[in-house]
Amino acid sequence: MAVGDASFPEMPAIPGVRLGTAMAGIKKADRRDLVVIEVPAGARVAGVFTRNAFCAAPVTVAREHLATEQQGARYLVINTGNANAGTGKVGLRDARATCAELARLAGVAAEAVMPFSTGVIGEPLPMPRLLAGLPAALETLGEGSESWHQAGEGILTTDTRPKGASVTLELGDATVTINGIAKGSGMIQPNMATMLAFVATDACLDQSLLEELLRETTDRSFNCITVDGDTSTNDACVLISTQRGPAVVGEEAIAIFRNGLQRVMTDLAQAIIRDGEGATKFVTLQVNGATTRQEALDVAFTVAHSPLVKTALYASDANWGRILAAVGRAPVTEFDVSRVTIDLGEIRLVEEGGRAPCYTEEAGSTVMAREEIPIRIDLGRGEQSATVWTTDLSHDYITINADYRS
Repeated sequence: MAVGDASFPEMPAIPGVRLGTAMAGIKKADRRDLVVIEVPAGARVAGVFTRNAFCAAPVTVAREHLATEQQGARYLVINTGNANAGTGKVGLRDARATCAELARLAGVAAEAVMPFSTGVIGEPLPMPRLLAGLPAALETLGEGSESWHQAGEGILTTDTRPKGASVTLELGDATVTINGIAKGSGMIQPNMATMLAFVATDACLDQSLLEELLRETTDRSFNCITVDGDTSTNDACVLISTQRGPAVVGEEAIAIFRNGLQRVMTDLAQAIIRDGEGATKFVTLQVNGATTRQEALDVAFTVAHSPLVKTALYASDANWGRILAAVGRAPVTEFDVSRVTIDLGEIRLVEEGGRAPCYTEEAGSTVMAREEIPIRIDLGRGEQSATVWTTDLSHDYITINADYRS
């Protein structure tokens, strides 16, 4: 099940960024499950990773290589079907062996390869099959839209569809492209959100600006989504700048590029929510009138993580008291409930501490029956706001996760 448009966009080539896939049989036969992304020499790469203390072996190795390789990353290698997490020293050995073999085949240093994995936790990687698939992935390297599409398919686990986003920007007399692919469907919760995302641009950016923009746009995209409140061991988001296009310098150019990058990141993050495990609803939670952005996020996530709210959404049940109760238990000090308003779509639910006089069950039920549901909460305390995207909680979510390892 999924909500909204399932189409994959056309992705213009970004010269120097090539993507290849293979069917290595890591968990299942006859499906793309191994992806290699080639990065041109001289490119700059930034990454953000999960904050889970049990971070997966590839996360540890990718961080190490990103920090130590002076010449920059040249290859990313991603496998699905196995997270290589909770695997101890063996997992680290296997992640490094994967980098070493790809480096040998490609003629680069092992530290120039960044590994990524997604799938079942606690199982050792099937290294013979994974390593045997690397030559095939290298043989299929390409720059075109089909290569981006196939790579998007090659990183999926419980996802029902590949997720891609692309924008083209005008910077003065020059054109800049930003492409991205992502995977994620369950175990989605901020810090980072199980998800992987790989974004590339031909723009030329300083390393410090690249890292700053990645952090900023991630905080307002992947760190603003939740399906089930679980933070994965493997989350990562990588931003690649090939340095082959126009330079992003000056306030105006940086603002244009930042907005374009935010569009790509937000589109990918929302695509993850639309494809949430068992999702039948796409829910936008907008909180206004907070004293700080963090306060707004705290309220939004309290509502988004409420099983009672999520099951009411699935049932299209206008049980607005569940939303009110979740807002009321958010970690907000000196809460004046008489100043809070809650709107469901165009319908006012709550004002002055109770049900709005204009509210009717029929009107609320009409909004709850929709696939896309906006919930707006105004705390009446300040000028800060935040937006979070989430899903309902359906029977299929239970089924998917109960059967995940079978």
